[in-house]
Amino acid sequence: MTTTSRLLTLLSLLQTRRDWPGSLLAERLSISHRTVRRDVDRLREMGYSIRATMGADGGYRLDAGSELPPLLFDDDQAIALAVSLRAATVTGVGIEEAALRALTTVRQVMPSRLRHRLNALEFTTIPSRGGDAAPTSVSPDVLIALSTAARSSEVLRFEYASGRPDATSDAAPPRRVEPHHLVTSHGRWYLVAWDLHHDDWRIFSADRIAPRTPTGPRFTPREIPGGDVSEYVSARFKGSERTDQWPCTGKVILGRPASYVLPFAGDGIVEDLGSGRCSLEVGSWSWVALAAALNRFDTDIQVVGPPELSEAFARLAERNAATARGNDPAA
Repeated sequence: MTTTSRLLTLLSLLQTRRDWPGSLLAERLSISHRTVRRDVDRLREMGYSIRATMGADGGYRLDAGSELPPLLFDDDQAIALAVSLRAATVTGVGIEEAALRALTTVRQVMPSRLRHRLNALEFTTIPSRGGDAAPTSVSPDVLIALSTAARSSEVLRFEYASGRPDATSDAAPPRRVEPHHLVTSHGRWYLVAWDLHHDDWRIFSADRIAPRTPTGPRFTPREIPGGDVSEYVSARFKGSERTDQWPCTGKVILGRPASYVLPFAGDGIVEDLGSGRCSLEVGSWSWVALAAALNRFDTDIQVVGPPELSEAFARLAERNAATARGNDPAA
């Protein structure tokens, strides 16, 4: 192989394990020990920190360096990097422009086969607002299949796992939907689609989807409620049908300083009242859930409003008292 190809292969080998004996590298590359040493020196000149290891045979180890040298990725790593950079362009943490420039650089040097796969994967990123669920693993091929069907406006058929450990093994009929958007939020992937069986909008977890081929006929895309998929999905995650607002929002005064509450307030509004007290205006999907969430601050709570929140605290107190007595709260 050419010197350039050999250097790339050597770098790839050094990235796969911590230590490589020199004799094993020479055998894998079909070159002499002397050529291995020269190639290692070339990589060092390019900025890679490669340390010689002691031992009977001697060897090499790739360490972190002081500068960022040229990087080598396999196909899956290149796609993963590009997807991550695209998602990072809307994080709201000040790296959006840098992520966009890095994505442009990666796309320019991608082989056409990888660029085609990346172009087929279109998605909307909804920034995290705290309280994230654990990320899920989804095959890139599944994501590309969902995105392609949405871009082509073709009816999609898929098996959908129930997600319940006690679910029966009886095969349910495949779902038939009009896919509209692939969305990623809180480390998870979702398909927003019009369910043809229920005649309504649905949000499906992509990790539970097994697409069927071929796709169905083309359709005329419907308009997402409100016209903005990000706002619509955010609203549904909050338990609201249309607007990106919590259906239940209340305000309380907490016996804690604002600096204590702020890191755990999520999208709530915190106001410092002095004397170790603060107000918090925050929402949830139900009044009882909101009351329970406010109790996590482990302090005295004064309800400013509305009355529904005070009533929720009363219901929660009754349930907790029944649980402490060992009784069924529903009895």
